[in-house]
Amino acid sequence: MRDTDTHTIAPVLILLGPPGAGKGTQARMLEEKFGLVQLSTGDLLRAAVASGTEAGKQAKAVMEAGELVSDDIVIAILRDRLAEPDCARGVILDGFPRTTVQAQALDTLLAETGQKIDAAISLDVDDAAMVTRISGRYTCGTCGEGYHDTFKSPAIEGQCDKCKGTDFQRRADDNAETVAARLEAYHAQTAPLIDFYAKQSALMRVNAMGPIDDIAAKLGAIVKAATR
Repeated sequence: MRDTDTHTIAPVLILLGPPGAGKGTQARMLEEKFGLVQLSTGDLLRAAVASGTEAGKQAKAVMEAGELVSDDIVIAILRDRLAEPDCARGVILDGFPRTTVQAQALDTLLAETGQKIDAAISLDVDDAAMVTRISGRYTCGTCGEGYHDTFKSPAIEGQCDKCKGTDFQRRADDNAETVAARLEAYHAQTAPLIDFYAKQSALMRVNAMGPIDDIAAKLGAIVKAATR
């Protein structure tokens, strides 16, 4: 962690990559190994709505109206979450920011507490291989642990390695027909973040087409360097 004259500043890491790149899986592995907190936009919104915070109430009203939650509300929710004690060891942002506008807003938020992005890690993948990777993935309905028909099956068929649950789920849009559109949307909207963080000298790139453990080792080395 970085030290200042008055306090220790927790590291902030971002995982970038298209759908199916393994962001969620790798974030959970880093969380368990380094004690960092994984923050995904979806989880943050659901938790804020459930807890009834001011930002959560605003998000709930927007979602009930069938509209998209604004960047301002997401930033407000993130501000509240970063202030909680468990984030003092550092956080991994998964799914946010998605645009350069959000990235600029995040920089402003972090500056309030003297923080910055320590590393924006791009999980680089082959688009053509994403069809197989996405269509084969599924999760434990109890704890959210991720699996794949080809790359990561449970040690005991039909039973989650982590929580021993037996309820597995697949996303309805995890099929070949939707993958191309999602990848196109990613490249159009989110890929410019790679240039954004490269200009800040915060960008790190990892080939995410290899075995999960090999990717985890590469990410672990980056996290170790960022948390010294």
